[in-house]
Amino acid sequence: MKAVALLSSGIDSPVAIYLMLRKGFTIYPIHFKQSEINYQKVRRIWQRLKELFPESLEELIVVDVFEYQKPVFDKLVELKKGKWICVFCKFTMFMKATEIAKEKGAMAIITGDSLGQVASQTLDNLLIISLATDLPIFRPLIGLDKIEIERIAKEIGTFEISIEPEEGCNFVPKHPVIRGTLGEFKKIYREVLGKEC
Repeated sequence: MKAVALLSSGIDSPVAIYLMLRKGFTIYPIHFKQSEINYQKVRRIWQRLKELFPESLEELIVVDVFEYQKPVFDKLVELKKGKWICVFCKFTMFMKATEIAKEKGAMAIITGDSLGQVASQTLDNLLIISLATDLPIFRPLIGLDKIEIERIAKEIGTFEISIEPEEGCNFVPKHPVIRGTLGEFKKIYREVLGKEC
């Protein structure tokens, strides 16, 4: 069983990957890079997970945010729709992850989503973001709380790396959309990307 997984420098996504590696998946981790400091943390997290699962964790795949996503974010700001950046960020991550998955023969996408924590993880926004792919999305942390996730991160040795200082997101809006509606998203998507969602 092969899957791709979104890997950030935070606490959640390494735990999600660990849980699915434990289930027997071969995983291709994908990092969307916008900071060298955060990228170096991700490399160390990947190395730690690789020590635990040397046979089933593949090489880290890096996507340049400034090349792949920033033009979308700039267009949203231009249209005065900057509050949608977090939703479009995750949506475009899933689009790219789907493309990579199909190249690798992977059949699912793994994320560290934990319901309701931040703008892109409310139920309304998860519904929209899920439309970016025709692959199954595995969210192994969806029913866990922060304490449970942190406990696993400490057990597997990624927690201390994740909590080291890092740069914040360059693009996060002051007031992100919390409960996006599908109709409005589709309209903005057409304006930004010039095609139907």
